[in-house]
Amino acid sequence: MKKRFVAAGFIIFSFMLPLRATAAQFSGIYVFGDSLSDAGNVYNSTIDPNTGVGFPPPPYVDGNFSNGPIWIDQLAKKLQLDSSPTLVTDVAKGVAPKNGINYAFGGATSIDKNTISPFLPGFQQQIAAFTTPLLQTKNADSNALYVLWTGANDYLPTNADPNYFKPFTDPTTTINSLKLAIASLADVGAKNILVVNLPDLGQLPRAQNLDPTFPVANGTSQSLTDLTKEHNSDLSDAIADLNKVLNPDVKLISLDANSVFTDIMNDTKNMQGVKYGFKEVAKPCLVDPSCAADPSIQNQYFFWDGLHPTTAAHKVLGDYAFQQIEKSMQPVPEPSTALGTVAIGAFGAAALLKRKRKQSLLKTVSLVPAGQSTHTKVEN
Repeated sequence: MKKRFVAAGFIIFSFMLPLRATAAQFSGIYVFGDSLSDAGNVYNSTIDPNTGVGFPPPPYVDGNFSNGPIWIDQLAKKLQLDSSPTLVTDVAKGVAPKNGINYAFGGATSIDKNTISPFLPGFQQQIAAFTTPLLQTKNADSNALYVLWTGANDYLPTNADPNYFKPFTDPTTTINSLKLAIASLADVGAKNILVVNLPDLGQLPRAQNLDPTFPVANGTSQSLTDLTKEHNSDLSDAIADLNKVLNPDVKLISLDANSVFTDIMNDTKNMQGVKYGFKEVAKPCLVDPSCAADPSIQNQYFFWDGLHPTTAAHKVLGDYAFQQIEKSMQPVPEPSTALGTVAIGAFGAAALLKRKRKQSLLKTVSLVPAGQSTHTKVEN
């Protein structure tokens, strides 16, 4: 009974010891990126005063580059925020930010260019819009989540004037831009930074010449696949390097969008969509008139148009992002605490073993016949 009490005491004591991290309740989300994370900024910026319609127009929904909510909306819901972050274009109109701010603009490259319009911001301009007012105070919300997803528009074929922007043929500039953005956010006080890699750009319907609105040259698909691999590898290395030099309080969370999208495609091709429910992962919904007109069919497609996922695919990514964030926030004992717990446990175990051995020896001695050497029995 006494042994049980001592063991229980050790267990209870170990739970009282401090932990390095617990599952976070974020105060909001700050989003920086392109059309994959833009929930209406381009739309708000391009509304025609005569028609009241912006870009992208219907059948795109609510200013999203999709047929419904995007992954940021899904993530905000999973994080139990009562709404998605406020659009920066609404903040500019005087709307008070709620649950963070979404700075992402469709068409943004990782630098200061935008492939939809030169009058729209690129990724670095988004970062500067957030960090510049905070350079003196360094008081960015440390309880918020900061999301960075950029790079696709750096490599994809575009209608932009080549004198204005020409797609990159290697990831050097893109990765350097992401490293600068991460460092800039950390410098003003951001603590939790989610960095997303790229899905296989060579598998996009546009790269596969399945988007009749934008034909591409032969070989585009393979070159984009190769660029994606190089980008993702270099991004992983960059995050590892930054983890060595940034303040230990800064948590960089990697989100492998590439593996999620690849898993969906392989699941549909090999298992008839058993896991995710998609029936078409190659052709975009908008090239099929019956799909474009029927919401019940739309989310059986993985791609909405030649570049962007349907809201069903966005939901898969949002769910996965939440899982990865939760995993990264699991409690981890401090090194000193862990060692202390082990030492206490070892001390307790040693004491119990010593007592058990002593009792065993005494019992053995009591069984020795009179006149026989106890010394010999102990050695045995």
